[in-house]
Amino acid sequence: MDPVSRNLDSEDMDINSPEDAVADMKTQLGDLQIGGGGEMLIDEYDAVDEKPDVAIITPDDSAEESEPLADDFEAMRARTQVPIPDLEIAHEAVHTWHIENYRGLSNRERGPKFDCGGHPWRVLLFPRGNNVDHASMYLEQGHEDGDEKAPEGWYACVQFTLLMWNRNDPSIYISHSANHRFNAEEADWGFTRFAEIRKMFAPSWEGKGRPMVENDAVNISTYIRIYKDPTGVLWHNFINYNSKKETGMSLYFTNAFRKAIYAIPTENEADRRNSAWALQRLFYLLQTNEDAVSTQELTGSFGWETKHIFEQQDVQELSRILMERMEERMKGTEAENALPRMFVGKMKTYISCINVDYESSRIEDFWDIQLNVSGNRCLDDSFRDYIQVETMDGENKYFAEGHGLQDARKGVIFESFPQVLHLQLKRFEYDINRDAMTKVNDRYEFPEIWDASPYLSESADKSEPYTYQLHGVLVHSGDFNAGHYYAFLKPTADGYFYRFDDDRVTRATMKEALEENFGGDYANISDGNTGVRNPYTRKLSTKRSMSAYMLVYIRQSRLAQILQDVSDADSPPHLAKQLNEERAAIERRRKEREEQHLYLHVGVIDEDSFKAYQGFDLTDWNLPATAPGAPKPYRTLRSSTVADFIKLLAEERMMPPEQYRLWIMVNRQNKTIRPDQPIFDVDETIETVYNKSGSRDRPFRLWLERAAEMQDGKPKWPEYGTSSTAQILIFLKYFDVDNQSLMGVGPIYMSKHSKVSDMVPHLSSRMGWSNQNSKSSSSPSGKQSLPITNGVASSSENVPPISLYEEIKHSMIEPMKPKCTLQQAEIQDGDIICFQRALSESEAGPITASALCPDARHFYDLLLNRLTIKFSPKTVNDPNNEIFDLVLSKKTTYDQLAARVAEQLRVEPSHVRFSTVIATTGKPKQPLRRMVNANLWQILNPYPNSYNNSGQRSDMLIYEILEMSVTELESKKVLKVTFLTEGITKEDTYDILVPKNGTIADLLRGLQRKGNMSDALIEHVRIFEVQGCRIQREFVPEDSVALLMETITLYAEVCPEEETEAGDQDRAIYAFHFDKEVMRPHGIPFKFVLKPAHTKERISKRTHIKGKQFDKIKFNVVGRGKFGIPEELQD
Repeated sequence: MDPVSRNLDSEDMDINSPEDAVADMKTQLGDLQIGGGGEMLIDEYDAVDEKPDVAIITPDDSAEESEPLADDFEAMRARTQVPIPDLEIAHEAVHTWHIENYRGLSNRERGPKFDCGGHPWRVLLFPRGNNVDHASMYLEQGHEDGDEKAPEGWYACVQFTLLMWNRNDPSIYISHSANHRFNAEEADWGFTRFAEIRKMFAPSWEGKGRPMVENDAVNISTYIRIYKDPTGVLWHNFINYNSKKETGMSLYFTNAFRKAIYAIPTENEADRRNSAWALQRLFYLLQTNEDAVSTQELTGSFGWETKHIFEQQDVQELSRILMERMEERMKGTEAENALPRMFVGKMKTYISCINVDYESSRIEDFWDIQLNVSGNRCLDDSFRDYIQVETMDGENKYFAEGHGLQDARKGVIFESFPQVLHLQLKRFEYDINRDAMTKVNDRYEFPEIWDASPYLSESADKSEPYTYQLHGVLVHSGDFNAGHYYAFLKPTADGYFYRFDDDRVTRATMKEALEENFGGDYANISDGNTGVRNPYTRKLSTKRSMSAYMLVYIRQSRLAQILQDVSDADSPPHLAKQLNEERAAIERRRKEREEQHLYLHVGVIDEDSFKAYQGFDLTDWNLPATAPGAPKPYRTLRSSTVADFIKLLAEERMMPPEQYRLWIMVNRQNKTIRPDQPIFDVDETIETVYNKSGSRDRPFRLWLERAAEMQDGKPKWPEYGTSSTAQILIFLKYFDVDNQSLMGVGPIYMSKHSKVSDMVPHLSSRMGWSNQNSKSSSSPSGKQSLPITNGVASSSENVPPISLYEEIKHSMIEPMKPKCTLQQAEIQDGDIICFQRALSESEAGPITASALCPDARHFYDLLLNRLTIKFSPKTVNDPNNEIFDLVLSKKTTYDQLAARVAEQLRVEPSHVRFSTVIATTGKPKQPLRRMVNANLWQILNPYPNSYNNSGQRSDMLIYEILEMSVTELESKKVLKVTFLTEGITKEDTYDILVPKNGTIADLLRGLQRKGNMSDALIEHVRIFEVQGCRIQREFVPEDSVALLMETITLYAEVCPEEETEAGDQDRAIYAFHFDKEVMRPHGIPFKFVLKPAHTKERISKRTHIKGKQFDKIKFNVVGRGKFGIPEELQD
């Protein structure tokens, strides 16, 4: 793109009046001034490239001010170029280009060079327009001329004005102003629609009686002002910006902390869940990488997932998690206590009596301090508020042991501050009027140097000054619901602050780091604006949305120690090794991607993988590479021959390549993948064979066959084809009933005219079963195999019966007829036949009852419907319980499930009860009832709209071993009883089973068994119901439990002697506890006998509440009913 296309315009300006023009120009990328007459008319001009970092200077107009003339250069500069606050001017210059023959200029004309700041500048003019009907004008740096180039790294931050004026009448002019950062890449900047050509040559320019271009002559004046760049990024567009290169630092600090993290041993714990290892990697990458580094590994080690990226996180929470994880990892290592030495201070919480010599205090560690922002103007105000002393008097007196209630002072004072002090400013607080959390954007000042000594106790060690220097400011921009964090950090004691904003790091001024983050109102809001728009809430506000949220101060006397240099030698050696290996792997994958078009991915299986695989088909092509029976992937050159590939495969197996050949595997219509035909021409390329196979959109899959017989050094392959003597390649699988396993036996060749029964000798040979009555390793009886009839081998005394099945597809396993030929059975190359020892009905019955498979068809059905279920005990701490997994079919019934689990646990099936599991918490749901007609799939995945289906795991059950059968248990109910043993201060809770139609006497007997109580004791136990922390009723043994809900609150206690020995004149009442109001009851109620004297002592004895706790209790008399009014007892 031509450099002149980078310019300013504003074709979208909508100007209705001069006043609108002035207001609207505040938000556009340029201004237009027309001299003479005091009126301002605005022409449209384009902005081909509107860049947010380009600021346009627009003077504040006043109708009362007289317009300066174009030849009054100082007045015109003051009119068109308002100095930018807080920026220092380096150089200024004015130059005028006198054009004598405007119409004679070429389409693209450059003005004479002039100097400003030691660098050449000139005007680039398109007198007939740059593809528009306006004259186009730009300011251009003059270095790019012929072979001359701008100095490396050169740039200039320029405020400039281009002004065209009539040389005979300097009151006629037009001007535009802009700011821009000029460099070698962006050498020019200006205005495509500077002035409309038609108007420039009109007889009267805006009614002035003279044209702008008069007698083909016009003047163009250029005003240049170069500013010093305090941060290095003034008006930077950040294209190709390198944070590390531009700032010249590694840009992560608190170096002593980094060294401490490096000291954690992680060589043998390189796990992404290890926060210490993740943080070490992050630091090392920051130390060695030129590019920005992701923090995903570190946040992932905290358990944060990708979705949390889009949620606003609390930075203090992150800091706490990080410190806790690191301190835990440092225990027992050389780095132990490194973090507390840097980040932990001590504070004392005290209560000191005023009138007696008594103080209660506690010294605690702190990692950070949370300071109130509301109501405080600055950091010192917040600390004075933090250590403010509270007086405890009146009703709030303090109970001092040995002195009773006393007036006291309560407060907090600091005993020491850490070397690195973290301060959290409480910018978020609850607004009671809005009933929501809000952000406090009040102005809050903090200094660069701060003295902490006024907030230390008198006994604190002040031998070393507690003067702190600001090291970091963490800023939150936005509000409570949405926002963004960025930080200002000072890497060295006497260096600059740098702004860290995601992957961009720029140098910052002291004002940007401190004052602009104090919060409070925006300064200089004018021109009728009601505020500044918050980029996150899109609302106007007069208060700044960006404000300091956390401050980091370093003790000045420890700066050298905290900010010490860290070199590559300080980092763990294994980090460099790991990262180099990862980079090599990334480079290898990149190279593979680039060369991918040259290679073909091939999957290969052979007889060994077939034997190791247990499942449908010959293998599962989606298995991971480490799984038994998984196909082996190869990446082979498309131009290599089949012979080359066979040679590679043979070398891996340390066998001669002549013994092998490859079969092409195809996808059948029944969704199985089987060998179809061998590859005869081994001199063809892999790509040619692949294309001929007609599977261009599928992976290339091959079967590697080894010759069973060699003749004269050459393999003797069975005949292939459609002739009558051709052989069929058949794969055999054996189902072992005893071990409940299915294994590949290997391939065999059979004539298509052979009968199914002819396979028996081959099966016996493959399995090692003897034909001479010898004992077999695979057949427990060692019986001899004979031809089969009706699908089951006829057997003599020594012959095992055999059943044969064809595996047609996953859901179709059919028995084979022994008298049929293979051709009649439609057997073809690549088909699979499964055989097993046949079982009688008496043998199959117990196997089926235990949810096992009596034959191959059932086992294939299990493979199709199998689930791996985790079983966990309800009581994990019981050493007799175990956690285990079982592979079960979806069709397993409840009774079969109980039988399998009971067999694993060696208990009675009727005594095992199950519960499904809540997915979110892992806790058990309500126990399952015994369901005769339900299967395992229905138990784990109930009907979608059913109540039990909410948040339930489908791969786990919790079991418990009962003392009785599930059937008996379902005839009972569970009542929870809390037994009070020491007044109301000690309690034991029991779950007691009672018949659903039982009585309280049954409940008492159950309590006696659970609590190991004697008969004499249980006779004096009473049971009462509590509702709302008040006694509702007492039960007698004859009361029925039928109407009692299992959620009822029941208490049991031994009747006190005072109550059993009470006379007729004594009266018992129900007592309960409440907090200030009767409607706020709490605790355990009790029954109490009223007597004329020693009431408090008897209440203490009855409840076992003593000492200071009892002294704080006030006593009230409350009338009957829920809303009784309490009357306090003074005596």
